[in-house]
Amino acid sequence: MHNPKLAPEYLGLIRARLDIAYDGGPFSGWGIQTIERTIQGVIEQALAVIVRRQVRLTVAGRTDAGVHARGQVAHFDLTPEEWDGLRRGHDVVPEDSLKRRLNGALGMVLRELRGTVEIIDATRAPVGFDARFSALWRRYSYRIADGFTRRDPLQRAITLWHERDLDVDLMNQAARALLGLQDFAAFAKPREGATTVRTLQRFDFGLADDGVINVNVQADAFCHNMVRALIGGSLRVGEGQERPEWMHERLLAGLRDAKSVLAAPHPLILEEVHYPHETDMHERAALTRARRAVPEACF
Repeated sequence: MHNPKLAPEYLGLIRARLDIAYDGGPFSGWGIQTIERTIQGVIEQALAVIVRRQVRLTVAGRTDAGVHARGQVAHFDLTPEEWDGLRRGHDVVPEDSLKRRLNGALGMVLRELRGTVEIIDATRAPVGFDARFSALWRRYSYRIADGFTRRDPLQRAITLWHERDLDVDLMNQAARALLGLQDFAAFAKPREGATTVRTLQRFDFGLADDGVINVNVQADAFCHNMVRALIGGSLRVGEGQERPEWMHERLLAGLRDAKSVLAAPHPLILEEVHYPHETDMHERAALTRARRAVPEACF
């Protein structure tokens, strides 16, 4: 429909922002696939019901199969006529109508999986906003019940039940050495032409009152499988199979081998995506594009 590198306001379009939560268990990840059901696929189906044409979403962070989200963000563009045409019934503004109607359409598209994908908010995006390139950082969480920690069956869909005891102090020691601007090729699934340089801002393990280990991982952006690879390596350190220095040594060497194991996807949750003040959206997007020329696999 248009060149995505141009701001929509220059093309006479209106950009809408969606804040999305979902249970990723029944889906084959975010991105559109030919046959498999995906988060992007069902939302775009629902949008087509409302707008009566195909609408393409741009997302802040593509999640793997089985990965969940509480704070995913996406955008899409509409003509002014389409935007105004969203109003129905007693809705005063298009934003209210968009949220209500899109959740209703999702219920029809999903049917037996109704409620697995929810539009938390729908707003008109500020000038220069780009869900992917304007983001300052993304934060994921992960839950681990190790050894003899009491296992709550009601939390089994979002908790890793790890058979061995884990040393949280050793895991934190290993994690601290990875912070900052680094090349994470050792902890990413390689994609041709994709940079693996990222700034890891937070990576820590904390013990909750119920004995569950809560993990927080935050970076300016993530490469494909990066979070699960970092946690998978940390589990080896926590079990005592490797020294805490081992992960940093692998980072420096860019080493991927049989020990490069991914942690299970089902406890991983995209918690939030953070953006600058609305006046800085365009500048942030331009800076990110200049720094990282395009691979879709890494963001």
